[in-house]
Amino acid sequence: MSYLGIDLGTSGLRALLMSEDGHVFGAVERHYTSQHKHSGWSEQDPSCWTNALEAAAVTLRDTYPEFAHLKAIGVAGHMHGATLLDQAGKVIRPCILWNDTRSDVEAQRLDATQGVRDMSANIVFPGFTAPKLLWVKQHEPDNFARVAKVLLPAAYLNFHLTGDHVADMSDSAGTSWFNVAQRDWSAKLLAAGQMRPDQMPRLVEGSEPAGTLLPAIAGRWGLGPDVVVAGGAGDNAAAACGIGALNEGDGFLSLGTSGVLLAARDGCYPAPASALHTFCHAVPDRWYQMGVMLSATDSLNWLSSITGTSAPDLTSSLGDDLRAPGDLLFLPYLSGERTPHNDADIRGSFIGLSVSTDVTNLTQAVLEGVAFGLRDQLEAFRQTGTKIDRLMAIGGGAKSRYWLKLIATVLNVTLDRPQAGEFGAAIGAARLAIMARTAATAERTLTKPGISEVIIPTPALIEEFEQAYKRFRSSYQPIKSIQSRTSVRQ
Repeated sequence: MSYLGIDLGTSGLRALLMSEDGHVFGAVERHYTSQHKHSGWSEQDPSCWTNALEAAAVTLRDTYPEFAHLKAIGVAGHMHGATLLDQAGKVIRPCILWNDTRSDVEAQRLDATQGVRDMSANIVFPGFTAPKLLWVKQHEPDNFARVAKVLLPAAYLNFHLTGDHVADMSDSAGTSWFNVAQRDWSAKLLAAGQMRPDQMPRLVEGSEPAGTLLPAIAGRWGLGPDVVVAGGAGDNAAAACGIGALNEGDGFLSLGTSGVLLAARDGCYPAPASALHTFCHAVPDRWYQMGVMLSATDSLNWLSSITGTSAPDLTSSLGDDLRAPGDLLFLPYLSGERTPHNDADIRGSFIGLSVSTDVTNLTQAVLEGVAFGLRDQLEAFRQTGTKIDRLMAIGGGAKSRYWLKLIATVLNVTLDRPQAGEFGAAIGAARLAIMARTAATAERTLTKPGISEVIIPTPALIEEFEQAYKRFRSSYQPIKSIQSRTSVRQ
C-alpha cells in the first residue's frame, strides 16, 4: 500500500509517495509562477495547482509501481489564500495569495472591530482571508456578488480531488472567520467580515477522511475506486506533523526564506497582541503557536546578491567556532516584519558601519540580526507561558552549523538537526493520509525523525549575546520612530 502527500507551495507543488511504515518511494516537483499586477498584489490561477498535481501524479504513476496501490491522499497548502467559486463551482477570479497586502485598510478596520481578536485568537493581518473578501466587495462588487464558496488553496485541491467543498481546522484557523478555541466557523466573525455560513466549506480534522477520490481522476491515474482523501493541513501544521511536533513542548525552528518558530500546545492560549499566530493543529484537541519573521535566509541571500558571493561562502568565512558578538548591528526587516512588530512598513538597516567594515563583518551582522529577530519571537512565546527548551532545526539555513550555534546561544535553547531525509509538509500530509485511511493514532504515526547532531548554546558567550540582544532591541526603536515620522510627512 502507498500514500500520497501533496505540498502545495507558492512557487511549486511537491508530491511524495510513501509507504505506511514511512519509507519514501519517491517525490516529484512541478513549478509555476505568481502574478503581481500592482504593487502589493500577489495572485495565482488555481488551474496552475491542478495542472501541477495532475502532471506530478502521472509522473509518479509512470515511475513507481507502488503508485498503483495508492490508498489515501493528504494535501497541505499555503494558508490564507482566497479562492472564490460561483454556484457552478467555477473559479471567479485568480486566487489572492497569503503574501498579498492590498487589503491592509480592510484588515485594520476588521482588527479594530470589537470581539474579533478574542474570537479568532489572532490579529487580523492583511494576508488573512477575511480582509481579502472585504476588498473584493469594495473593489470588485460584481465578483463578490457571485461568490458561492470561498476555499483556501489546499481546500481547492480537495475540491478538485473529491468534488466536495471541505477544509481542515488548521488551515481554516487563518481566515479570521474561524473560532480557533471552538474549532468551528464563527457566525459573529463571518458577520463582521460580511460573509455567510453557507459560503464556507464543510469542516473536518486534518487526520479525518474528507472524501473519496473522484472516479474520473482514479481512472485517469490507474487507481481503484476507494482512495481516501484526508482533511489535510495548512503548510506549517503539516510540517509539524512531518517532524513529530505534536505535544506540549515539541517545536521547530524553520530557517528558510522566512524564519518560523512553532510550538505545539495542548490547549488554545491566544496572545494576539504579541503578533504570534494561534492556530488549530492538524489533529484533534491540539493547537500550535507560531511566530514569523519575514526575512531570515532572505537576508543572507540579499547580502549574497549585492556582494556577488554565494551564501555558503559567506557563512564559511566565519569559520566553525562561534565568535563573540560584533559591533555592527543589522535589523533584518527587508520586507517589513510580522512577529512581534506587525509592521509592513518597517525596514532594515546596518548600524555602526565604518571604513574598516568588510564582507565578513557584514555577514556576521546579518546572521546575528536574524538570530536576534528569532529571539524577539521567543520572548513573545514566553509572554504566553510557553516553555521552549529544545527545537528541531529545519530549512535551508539549518545547513550552516555556525548559524545554528549562534541561534542556540542567542535563544539559549538546544537545537536538534534531523538526519537526512524527508520531514517537511509533504511527508506530514502523507502521514495525515495514513491516519485518515487506517485510523492510526497521532502518537503512532506522527513520530520524530532521528537526530544527526545536537547543538547546544556556547556557555562562555551566552551573557555577551544577551547584552548584544538588548543593544539590538534599543536600536530598532529609533528606526521605527524615524520611519513613522517619514510616513506622516509623505
